[in-house]
Amino acid sequence: MRLRPYAWMPWPFRWVARALTVVLVLALVLAGVLVYTVRRSFPQVDGAVRLPGLTGNVEIYRDKAGIPQIYADTAEDLFMAQGFVHAQDRFWEMDFRRHVTSGRLSELFGKATLDNDKAIRTMGWRKVAEQELPELGESTRRYLDAYAKGVNTWLQANPNASDRSLEYSVLKVQNGSYKPEPWTALDSVAWLKAMAWDLRSNMEDEIDRALALTKLPRARVEQLYPDYPYDSHMPIVTQGTIANDRFDQRDRLPARDTSMRGTTTDGTTPRGTTTDGTTPRGTTTDGTTPRGTTPRGTTPHGTTTRKTTPRGTTPQEATTPGQGAARALAQAAKALDAVPGTMSAADREGIGSNSWVVSGEHTASGKPLLANDPHLSAQMPSVWYQVGLHCRKITESCAYDVTGFSFSGVPGVIIGHNGKIAWGFTNLGPDVADLFLERVKGDMYLYKGESVKLETRREEIKVAGGATVTLNVRSTRHGPLINEVMGDVKPSDGANAVALQWTALTPGTTVDAIFALNSATDWQEFRAAAALFDVPAQNLVYADTEGHIGYQAPGRIPVRQKGDGTWPVPGWTGEYDWRTAPIPYDQLPSMEDPSDGYIVTANNAVIDPRQYRPLLTKDWAYGYRSQRIIDRLNQEIAKGKVDATTMSKIQQDTQNGLAKTLVPALMRVPLAGPAVQARQSLKDWDGSQGVDSAPAAYFNAVWRQLLKLTFDDDLPAGARPSGGDRWYEVIKRLLETPDDPYWDDTTTKGRTETRDDIVQQALASAYQEVSDRLGTDVTAWRWGDLHQLTLTNGSLGTSGIAPIEALFNRGPFEVPGSKDAPNATGWNAQRDYAVTSVPSMRMIIDLGDLDKSEWINLTGASGHAFHDNYWDQAPLWAKGQLLPMYSRPATVKKAAVHTLRLTP
Repeated sequence: MRLRPYAWMPWPFRWVARALTVVLVLALVLAGVLVYTVRRSFPQVDGAVRLPGLTGNVEIYRDKAGIPQIYADTAEDLFMAQGFVHAQDRFWEMDFRRHVTSGRLSELFGKATLDNDKAIRTMGWRKVAEQELPELGESTRRYLDAYAKGVNTWLQANPNASDRSLEYSVLKVQNGSYKPEPWTALDSVAWLKAMAWDLRSNMEDEIDRALALTKLPRARVEQLYPDYPYDSHMPIVTQGTIANDRFDQRDRLPARDTSMRGTTTDGTTPRGTTTDGTTPRGTTTDGTTPRGTTPRGTTPHGTTTRKTTPRGTTPQEATTPGQGAARALAQAAKALDAVPGTMSAADREGIGSNSWVVSGEHTASGKPLLANDPHLSAQMPSVWYQVGLHCRKITESCAYDVTGFSFSGVPGVIIGHNGKIAWGFTNLGPDVADLFLERVKGDMYLYKGESVKLETRREEIKVAGGATVTLNVRSTRHGPLINEVMGDVKPSDGANAVALQWTALTPGTTVDAIFALNSATDWQEFRAAAALFDVPAQNLVYADTEGHIGYQAPGRIPVRQKGDGTWPVPGWTGEYDWRTAPIPYDQLPSMEDPSDGYIVTANNAVIDPRQYRPLLTKDWAYGYRSQRIIDRLNQEIAKGKVDATTMSKIQQDTQNGLAKTLVPALMRVPLAGPAVQARQSLKDWDGSQGVDSAPAAYFNAVWRQLLKLTFDDDLPAGARPSGGDRWYEVIKRLLETPDDPYWDDTTTKGRTETRDDIVQQALASAYQEVSDRLGTDVTAWRWGDLHQLTLTNGSLGTSGIAPIEALFNRGPFEVPGSKDAPNATGWNAQRDYAVTSVPSMRMIIDLGDLDKSEWINLTGASGHAFHDNYWDQAPLWAKGQLLPMYSRPATVKKAAVHTLRLTP
């Protein structure tokens, strides 16, 4: 007898079982559909694919991490193949980014992104790119077109949403009519405007200063922006000045200024000095010009005269903004917040980088080592894409044999090495943007006593599921009125609008620089390429297989007629206008083969203003990361020769640079209650911030509470401390003045708090916060339980719909470090301990044997959720591990697990 299903069950439960079976079957069917939909978009990585437009066959080898190494006979074929590969792995990311840079996100997501689009359209990134493209070099334009052709060949072969990626299948539910347009060279150029925006300088600091001025006297605001500590934290360039209209590293500082060099924190000889009276390496004694003082093919961009007062360093006037100006500045701040971060977190917290290079005299191989780890937002997928681009035979017409990190959407390699040289970037952070307060009435604005008509243009923003929105963008001679993104100018006496002047709103040559860097073979060619890298201005470190190391500061950096760029300035007077020419490239700091045998950059000051006249900025990072790296290098060099393992250990250093100052102050104040045990954990703490560290958990909680208790009552929300190393310096100085007004809690009545009161409260509040989250057993606290990273998809990962976010986000991961440790995992003290910025990749190049180089990406090569290479590098990254960075044909082929041939 055949048993009927459910016959054994009592009848009331049979219908429940049947319903559960139906649900299970439906779930399995849906899972099967989902698996099919997901896998359908995975790229073909083996076999052969026809790519019309190629002139010859192209081979693409992928290792187990999915990293492609591309081999071709012509440069056009090489970049066409790169476009195809980028599209295979990352087309959704590319498509999303071009909607960001053109102010067209609302075409994808509807009115939810309208403010984002308004902000981008107001600045006009795409329009600047349109002006820039025809001015680029002829070969650059050919390569951009070839790249676009490769992208579009892939796009034509994948016409359906499910063919392209899971994101398109999800988007189809909301916006079923959307179909991506063909890729263009302009899309690639516009992306670099987003890079420039995310790596801009002190624009927010200008607004924060002005908004703080509405609540505090100027002197108290300036306490929050202390001078850079040149005597304890070394700048990048310690020798040289401008002589005969160019920067000359041979020129030493005048004797009266040598005290500024200071000493390193471990007692070793400071960088850039010699103790035996010998001539530093890289200088000459016969009066000849040292290598690299002028890049080949370039000429000085103007002349300057030596003056007793440093040019552009006039103290800037600041008056309390009137009601109209304060409102406009608040609107401008909201407009800046509305710009989507493509490389940075929304609040730009933790944006920075480390890079350093060590000459062969200190290395085990006898050749240089170069390390780089840019600190950007924690995105999924990572902003970087690892790739090798190889001409099978190096010729004048096919000069590329480069391996490194690229941006999907842009041909070439941004950071990496070729067969002769290696280079790395950190954000130089010069002041390249100013906010001008304007007096606007109707369609006119005031300038030098006359009414001038505003420039206007009309922008139409298409909105998915809604009506087209019209935006009227108005500009003065200084730039677009960015406050109008959030509302019209309100009539008022005095200033009532804010214009943005920014170097990236002028056409430039950065795209040309990428290809020039990729093919450079020596220091002169490298400097010539760097001369083209105008925005964003970066610290470039260099090493070559001949044994040379170097540093170059490039970029279009404005010269102001008056002021120092630290405050919004009146636009109507004309006094603060920029001069026509920027600082000439040949006058920007540069050095080759310094005497101490290494160069360190970590967003610290480039050069002391007492030796260098042009104003670069006053808003540097404060040198805690850079000085820690210098100190570690000095320690390691004293032990013996440095190798790649040493460089990696320094990248993983988690030392908190404030601990040695703040912990003694915490230990001095009277304390009672359960916080006493927590404070005791700091007594013998070495300042390291590993995931298992209980002292690190408590110290960072105290730091967060201390900042909030000290400053939140005094400052407007936008200017409150996030916890970076500027606040290290602020607190360090306040600790010496126990009765400073900042210590007083203005919300308490009839009582004036002092330093010790606030420190006591911070200790107690931190204990309460951590014990509420991790329990009362202090010994069981772990920094990794508080400090965690969730890899969040840059487009759909913050949709607010949990099932969709679960498809694309990954984590959390426990991570060590903190914002201003060399292992810079940033978090915002105003919110919590969640990681917002990270070393977005790590790279160590060995110029002694390039195949011994190593790298790691934050996530993986693929942009396809559920692909094996979507986030396979993330667990390795979190543990500080690196992958082999192969570049020679034999090792590339040996490591390959997939081979794809592209044919004409």
